[in-house]
Amino acid sequence: MSRLPARFAKLKAENRAGLVTFVSAFDPDRATSQAILNGLPAAGADVIELGMPFTDPMADGAAIQLASLRALKAGGTLRGTLEMVAEFRKTDSETPIVLMGYYNPIHAFGPETFCAQAAEAGVDGLIVVDLPPEEAEELAGPARAAGIDFIFLTAPTTDDKRLPVALETASGFVYYVSITGVTGTASASRDAIAAAVARLRRHTALPVAVGFGIKDVKSAVEVAELADAAVVGSAIVSRIAGGLDAEGKAKAGLPAEVLKFVEELAQGVHGARRAS
Repeated sequence: MSRLPARFAKLKAENRAGLVTFVSAFDPDRATSQAILNGLPAAGADVIELGMPFTDPMADGAAIQLASLRALKAGGTLRGTLEMVAEFRKTDSETPIVLMGYYNPIHAFGPETFCAQAAEAGVDGLIVVDLPPEEAEELAGPARAAGIDFIFLTAPTTDDKRLPVALETASGFVYYVSITGVTGTASASRDAIAAAVARLRRHTALPVAVGFGIKDVKSAVEVAELADAAVVGSAIVSRIAGGLDAEGKAKAGLPAEVLKFVEELAQGVHGARRAS
């Protein structure tokens, strides 16, 4: 069964928001990526989103697009991503891992085969950003059968008529995309996020995680004061990019630098409600 409900129940019991971190598998290479992935829980990540490398990540801004290209250049594949999760599970049996990406590689892999192998590797949830609710059952069904939560995106443009459609088969948590645009660009106002979270909670009892546009500790704290979790992706991926040499190779100490930034985010997010 998915680890997500247990993790969000723990966060609720401790009266704190969670930090959801995103990194792309194989960015900038498999070994460095694995080191970062393995270190995220100790750095304070409550849930990990692991990007599945893809050639056309259309919902993502430049930072994550470039991360995906680096990952593909380093040999990143869907099978390799699952192998990274399995390696992570050798030392961590509690932290939820959610795979995030696009449907084309999964469709080519085969939805049933993919979900079965993902569950075996230790995957807890899926976010497939280009698969709308009306067409999601061919993947959501096998995911449910394998004990994997299927997480849908909602956005400022998701009106009250469409929300029930998006949430009908959702599980794990609801991912609220706080801006109309791609990752790592603009940031939504506090009032807009507060109103959106309140509206979502009228429609679902699932935890609400807010992402897109969280660029630093300050903006992560603002989200953590309002939602059940703050999702940080582009800012972390940009730290990885900043730790590469002129040839695109990881400099010495890159994982430690990235994890230090995650620690700073976690301290802010975990203390947000006590400070507010």
